[in-house]
Amino acid sequence: MPRSDRTNIPELRRTYGVRMTDKPLRWGIMGTGGIAGAFAKDLELTGSGVVAAVGSRTAESAERFADAHGVPTRHSSYEALANDPDVDVVYVATPHPLHHGNARLALEAGKPVLVEKPFTMNAGEARDLVALAKERNLFLMEAMWTRFLPHIRHIRELLPSLGDVVTVAADHGQWFAEDPAFRLFAPELGGGALLDLGIYPVSFASMVLGSPDRVAAMATPAFTGVDAQMSMLFGYPSGAQAVLNCTLSAVSPTTAVIVGTDARIEVDGPFYAPASFRLVPREGERVRYEYVDEGRGLRHQADEVARRLAAGETESPLMPLAETVSIMTTMDQVLNAVE
Repeated sequence: MPRSDRTNIPELRRTYGVRMTDKPLRWGIMGTGGIAGAFAKDLELTGSGVVAAVGSRTAESAERFADAHGVPTRHSSYEALANDPDVDVVYVATPHPLHHGNARLALEAGKPVLVEKPFTMNAGEARDLVALAKERNLFLMEAMWTRFLPHIRHIRELLPSLGDVVTVAADHGQWFAEDPAFRLFAPELGGGALLDLGIYPVSFASMVLGSPDRVAAMATPAFTGVDAQMSMLFGYPSGAQAVLNCTLSAVSPTTAVIVGTDARIEVDGPFYAPASFRLVPREGERVRYEYVDEGRGLRHQADEVARRLAAGETESPLMPLAETVSIMTTMDQVLNAVE
């Protein structure tokens, strides 16, 4: 629930319920890394789904994950997971370069799919997955979990009160020890700041302003050649601009701001996780909203998948497939614009 620090403003109450069927969704998780474990743990906080199976490239990895998270079925290949008849929906949580192939496996097996961000390595792969999902009439969604957090839903409702948006600014910086084997530094694992960290500010700007018509970028390489830091400037037909940055070399504020002609919204860091924010009018008193959430926040995207599948829908209006393709197109443009 959000809380306002203004006593004369009624507390906002929003309930985003999930229409449940007789049984919760049986999730199959492809991959056994950190984000897969976080998703499995957060799924325990929902009533919409359970982890029924896990698949990995090795039996040992699948066994470790299953034992750690109480998963009843473990597969030593992604193909076996995709074809498991006791799996209702697949969550692809493998390294970035595997997203396209793994998601295709699941779609070709007739399974609805949630694909970890970034959706794919490039826009061409994204378009291919979307076309396949539409051809098979299957649900497909990017796991941009930020979109489904209560504070982001509230921010979207407040956007009309800002007037004309002129600027969006957001950053995402974390520090990682230089290790050539670590995925963020490894080119073969889709390393670099943009794909792993920059996707958050890029997606945030897309949510507010849509697709840019002008893209400028500057990058600093890491010791392995991947981008260690990326600064981006987007221009839009309305005249608005987005100023975005990501780095894997230092801890940044990881905040976001949406500036309009009538008011602005300031989101505390990390803006992409459950966070507080302020509505600051051009004239008048500012309002602060605080959101308290249970878990990491990943459960909300699982609930969204359950909601849409229960309704017989093949995508989410909060993270539509056309926007996912647009975001991957913008990411391609950023990389092509690097001086």
